[in-house]
Amino acid sequence: MKTAISIATPLLEETDRVARKLGLNRSRLVALALNDFLRQRRNREMLEQLNSVYSEEPSAAEQPTGAQRKGKLRSVAKASW
Repeated sequence: MKTAISIATPLLEETDRVARKLGLNRSRLVALALNDFLRQRRNREMLEQLNSVYSEEPSAAEQPTGAQRKGKLRSVAKASW
């Protein structure tokens, strides 16, 4: 799909230089960079969710069983995928 975006001249010039060096066209390089950015963002969000799940300190009476911890982890993982 074609789209138009605005990019500062220095960034566009560097993009063109890198694309030529890698033997890619500009569109392919931008698509690869955007894909990588979005993948890293998803991974960071998933890590934040996992850290949130494991940072909660329940009282001794509220200690979840192994099965409960697995279930909670699975629900977080399913929501992220």
